[in-house]
Amino acid sequence: MQKLTRQDLLSVEKPARYVGGEYNQVIKSKANVNLRFAFCFPDIYDIGMSNLGMKILYSVLNNREDTWCERVFAPWHDFEKVMREKNIELYGLESKDSIRTFDMIGFTLQYEMSYTNILNMLDLANIPVLAKDRENDFPFVVAGGPCACNPAPLEDFIDVFMMGEGEVIINKLAQKYVEWKEKKLPKIDYLKSIKDLQGVYIPKLHKKNDIIRKTVIEDMDEVFYPTKFVVPNIDIVQNKISLEVFRGCSRGCRFCQAGYIYRPVREKSSKRLVELAKKSYMNTGLNEISLASLSTCDYSEFKELATDLINFGEEKKVSLSLPSLRIDSIDKEILKKIQSVRKSSLTFAPEAGSQRLRDVINKNITEEEILNGCKLAFENGWTNIKLYFMIGLPTETYKDLDEIVTLANKVVDLYYSMPKEKRKGKCNVTVSTSTFVPKPHTPFEWCAQNTLDKIELKQQFLKEKLTNKNIKYSWHNPEISRLEAVIARGNKKIGKLIYEAFKNGAKFDSWESELNLEAWEKAFKKTKIDPREYANKEYELDYKFPWDNIMHGVEKSFLINEYKKAMREDTTKKCSEACSGCGVTTIAHCKFLESRKKGE
Repeated sequence: MQKLTRQDLLSVEKPARYVGGEYNQVIKSKANVNLRFAFCFPDIYDIGMSNLGMKILYSVLNNREDTWCERVFAPWHDFEKVMREKNIELYGLESKDSIRTFDMIGFTLQYEMSYTNILNMLDLANIPVLAKDRENDFPFVVAGGPCACNPAPLEDFIDVFMMGEGEVIINKLAQKYVEWKEKKLPKIDYLKSIKDLQGVYIPKLHKKNDIIRKTVIEDMDEVFYPTKFVVPNIDIVQNKISLEVFRGCSRGCRFCQAGYIYRPVREKSSKRLVELAKKSYMNTGLNEISLASLSTCDYSEFKELATDLINFGEEKKVSLSLPSLRIDSIDKEILKKIQSVRKSSLTFAPEAGSQRLRDVINKNITEEEILNGCKLAFENGWTNIKLYFMIGLPTETYKDLDEIVTLANKVVDLYYSMPKEKRKGKCNVTVSTSTFVPKPHTPFEWCAQNTLDKIELKQQFLKEKLTNKNIKYSWHNPEISRLEAVIARGNKKIGKLIYEAFKNGAKFDSWESELNLEAWEKAFKKTKIDPREYANKEYELDYKFPWDNIMHGVEKSFLINEYKKAMREDTTKKCSEACSGCGVTTIAHCKFLESRKKGE
């Protein structure tokens, strides 16, 4: 194996992706640790370094004296070419050691379209891709994250899956590893020692009917949260302080997997969040704070928190940014304060154009609330509004699509109906659509995705209708959405499809510019798998899915009931308004559990 040279680095785009040495990185003595953990993010540095989960677990593991966790990212094509030409194995950024020499390799499963990158990263480290080929000399390969809720497509490649929230289970896996290592036993003994831990699924040991329950954090104020995270040397996708205000979501949008698998809602106190923000600023010097959650404006102390952070930001010249907002829960006073600190576009997510379809998906917002939210934004100085929709939703018709056009035009008209002296330049409304993907553990897991032909016709319909000069239309590649649906609803057979696509050169599949459709088409042909059987199939309610043994807290009967309500265009109130009886069985303070215990 040749050494990596300065000239090699200078020959590639953004060499800083591959050298480490950033402020706050953790360096330890190899002689003083018993577990070396490679935290692998299956995408480039710029994206992985923006991921909050990586920041949290990197710090959790490195807080252990007996463990050293290093960061590993997928190299871009130019650097991979250098690595393969010089036989340089994929390495940890902190030590530059090949991850083949580590004890444990952990992948975060954030998105199904990153799966071929996982295989490519193992191959770059000269580690057998198939779990059955990894003998005692190779590290354990573990994986966790939201996509682990259907482990079936990756069962051939992963030794251990972690279900639920990683802060809890990663420490248990580390501790069990250290104890096993001291005894110098075969690898199978380690797997047996963790088999009965909550949230652990081991394809090699568990039976198909074994019920695996996720791990859950109960007190978000007490859980560890990093304030001294690694500061990148180059610009990344989101180079800011991320504050996780709460986990879960009380809304119950029927297409949203995260809204179900992260139940129930658990908040951090405003006091704790302000403390974390100030410490993070002191330890990193970053000048932007972002509030992270599935629906930030639903945070019970939102106004107090935003006010405190804006006041802190004005003092330290730190700006506050918000993710996609719930139109029915934005606050005029907060909007005005944020606008005074930082001017940008606001993103709202109506998801569907018509009230009928919003009721089907349980979005629980009206057109009046949407327009009132946009009006509030316009009145407080915003001129750029992004409206996010899904197309191909269950029961959708062209009338529903036409309502997207009508709504977008109404938003533009709303701006120009304001007195001229109150307008601040031209109004820009961006309508963005993605294709509905049926996901496991949601009320729509039984629903079919629209075929490619149908989606392309619907996109063309919107292109022809959205002609207002103040409206820009953007859309997501339906080919990627089809593959996403195939993998998301996949069984173990889809693992063979992923393996063949990887061998054909597929990687960075989530990047539209990199999607290698030929590699996937060859893989479908080789494995004799028809993508329509996974993406475009409507399943009966008694169908047995490969993920039915994974319990993320919400009872199957509740999902079935929500599906039936969707077909009746009936809505369900959010948890904070009325308990819907979802059956979440992992948190003692869930209102529904409390009522059941009291016999109400």
